[in-house]
Amino acid sequence: MSAPLQEPTFLILSALAAGPMHGYGVIQEVEALSGGRVSLRPGTLYGALDRLSEQGLVAQDGEEVVDGRLRRYYRLTDPGATVLDAEVQRMTGNARAAAARLRRRAGTAPA
Repeated sequence: MSAPLQEPTFLILSALAAGPMHGYGVIQEVEALSGGRVSLRPGTLYGALDRLSEQGLVAQDGEEVVDGRLRRYYRLTDPGATVLDAEVQRMTGNARAAAARLRRRAGTAPA
């Protein structure tokens, strides 16, 4: 079993599960997915993308020049999708266990 993903990593992989996107798009999607709780700075994002690329979880998916600036696109790889799916399953299991405990607690708590 692998270690749980840090929340920013989970959100980056989740953002890329929708399809290839450039760095600024990833930043926006991470913020949307987290309800505004997680706001990545470009340096943090690109450091994470480099690390995830080295691990084979994401890959570059083309480049284009927009307004004189290079825009690099990234995509989720098959191994990245496998890691993301495993984390979703782990988190879902944890959430189910917590919900069951809360239901039991609510059923036994004094009125």
